[in-house]
Amino acid sequence: NKIAEMVNAARAQIGVTLEYDPIYRVIKYPNGDVPMVTGVCADVVVRAVRAVGVDLQRIVHEDMKTNFGVYPQRWGLNAPDTNIDHRRVPNLMTFFERQGKAVEITKDPADYQPGDIVSWQATSGSYHIGLISNIRMLTSGRYLIIHNVGNGTMIQDRLFEWEIVGHY
Repeated sequence: NKIAEMVNAARAQIGVTLEYDPIYRVIKYPNGDVPMVTGVCADVVVRAVRAVGVDLQRIVHEDMKTNFGVYPQRWGLNAPDTNIDHRRVPNLMTFFERQGKAVEITKDPADYQPGDIVSWQATSGSYHIGLISNIRMLTSGRYLIIHNVGNGTMIQDRLFEWEIVGHY
């Protein structure tokens, strides 16, 4: 089951990816990655999806090469960059929407199932992304999210902590 594989790949990052580091790095292409001990929130998703044979670095880059103008233009770039584009939440959101993967955003925890990818806009205005796990909190009834919000990859009950702006 690809969903279970993806969730397990995200869970495998817990205790391994111990830091949050948004520094720009030159990485190989395709299938490039920053060192596993570090990364950003998008890296959790990129690594989980890659475990089921989908290289977001490659497919986001290919879409951006031919559709650059529909992607957010907030980084002052004139062309796609294989080192960073797939590591930026607004680019992933645009890509998932372009692929028809967006589903309804609701306040009902039952609508968020294991393997779903969720993006948020934090109160600071920054974007965040994570993956719905297969572990449900008994107290809230919500599935926990797997994400890296600043201290490495963690699994937490924070689904509704910020404004949800994407659900895929």
